[in-house]
Amino acid sequence: MRRRGGYEAPRSLLPLFVVLHAAVPLALIAEVVATGARPGPLWPLWLGAWFAAEWVRAASMRALGDRWSMRIFVVPGEPPIRRGPYRFLAHPIYLAVTIELAALPLLFGAWRTAIGAAIFNAVLLAVRIRFESQALRDAGPRPV
Repeated sequence: MRRRGGYEAPRSLLPLFVVLHAAVPLALIAEVVATGARPGPLWPLWLGAWFAAEWVRAASMRALGDRWSMRIFVVPGEPPIRRGPYRFLAHPIYLAVTIELAALPLLFGAWRTAIGAAIFNAVLLAVRIRFESQALRDAGPRPV
């Protein structure tokens, strides 16, 4: 992307997302050990939701191709992606990750971890989407 004039937008919150994604499995294990959390009768639903989220994430990354990045990276003038899940949603990867962060703990009955992860993720995404949208607006559409 840099070869096409791309740049990383400031304030991507990446370190906080790394903390969240590292903390969730640890919190899940801690909740299972400390509280005895166990899979409930809805575990097949949570497993299906997790697999669906993985599919959406993979399809989104495939649609983005070489434009996929964990960072907010923009190439001035390039049009938004409108294929794959991006035909239907502006941020399908964010939806997929949100479902993953809830479904995985709930699969094991760790509802406290699911709630904590959901709240932390929602706050981070609210800020990140604002940063990302501004960076894309600043980059502008590619002239036709």
